[in-house]
Amino acid sequence: MSLIPATILTGFLGSGKTTLLKRVLTEAHGQKIAVIENEFGEENIDNDILVAETQEQIIQMSNGCICCTIREDLRATLADLAARKRRGELDFERVVIETTGLADPGPVAQTFFMDDEIAETYLLDSVLTLVDAKHGQQQLDDRQEARRQVGFADQIFISKTDLVSEAEADALSHRLKHMNPRAPQRRVHFGEVPISEVFDLRGFNLNAKLEIDPDFLSADDDHHHHHDHDHDHDHDHDHAHDHDHEHGEHCDHPHHHHHDDDVKSFVFRAERPFNPAKLEDFLGTIVQIYGPRMLRYKGVLHMQGTDRKVIFQGVHQLMGSDLGPKWADGEPKVSKMVFIGIDLPRDIFTQGLQQCLV
Repeated sequence: MSLIPATILTGFLGSGKTTLLKRVLTEAHGQKIAVIENEFGEENIDNDILVAETQEQIIQMSNGCICCTIREDLRATLADLAARKRRGELDFERVVIETTGLADPGPVAQTFFMDDEIAETYLLDSVLTLVDAKHGQQQLDDRQEARRQVGFADQIFISKTDLVSEAEADALSHRLKHMNPRAPQRRVHFGEVPISEVFDLRGFNLNAKLEIDPDFLSADDDHHHHHDHDHDHDHDHDHAHDHDHEHGEHCDHPHHHHHDDDVKSFVFRAERPFNPAKLEDFLGTIVQIYGPRMLRYKGVLHMQGTDRKVIFQGVHQLMGSDLGPKWADGEPKVSKMVFIGIDLPRDIFTQGLQQCLV
């Protein structure tokens, strides 16, 4: 049996999770999806779209989808759904897990890697994070859970942009990009997003795709390398540059004066190859010490002794690696790694990685 893809849907109260899930459970989109929602969710979906009250944990919807609530824990719920599917009692092609607004998606994601039975049945596709344009800045200021949800995301949907000015939406987008440069952003009205675009993002695949916003990289370079010549900074460049300061920052957007977010990201790049044994030792040590604060990390690496790319990625203390495709003829063999975490000591990471180079 092929693995069942699973999507984790996260986002703060009011960000639009319920709207999106209602569409999944009611529209004729042709996919058979099992939605697992937390029974202590902010708004229980069932009350709005189910005509009859029912005590049953698993409810078959009229469009072929299934809705169920977590009773004991997520692992038990996933195992139960898979067992019922094998017995032919339920028919579904994928799973969407709604977290509560206050949840850290990390432990939910780890369920798919830590438990053998779950790992042999399900494939974690991606973490989707919804951010409310109207209240997002305040939520990011006030709540670490909101910042962690952004750090974990494979895709960020910004909702309710019609309620704010273009400048406010841009300021939020800019802030999110610096917290998580690897997650594409999309401004959405959830009445309009095709359901198909929410799935099959392959965010947890060990693939050679590591897309990082080029503005982020240029700002990163300028801030952390000393140049012997002066730059003529245009406004945009200066602006991106400001946002990567480690010790608070200032810019002239409305409602956006001082964000020294504890969830930060940084990129490491190197043209010299890595010594595999040294790198393995260093990453093993780093993960032991800082794992709980390392939300997501991924790299496409140039290793000594192989003509193929080495791909690695991780969530907290869980790290995996694999051989990727060969470096193409003429392609620069540059290692690129991105780390997203809570107050990670960038200098320790950077110096340690440099010492692993040949």
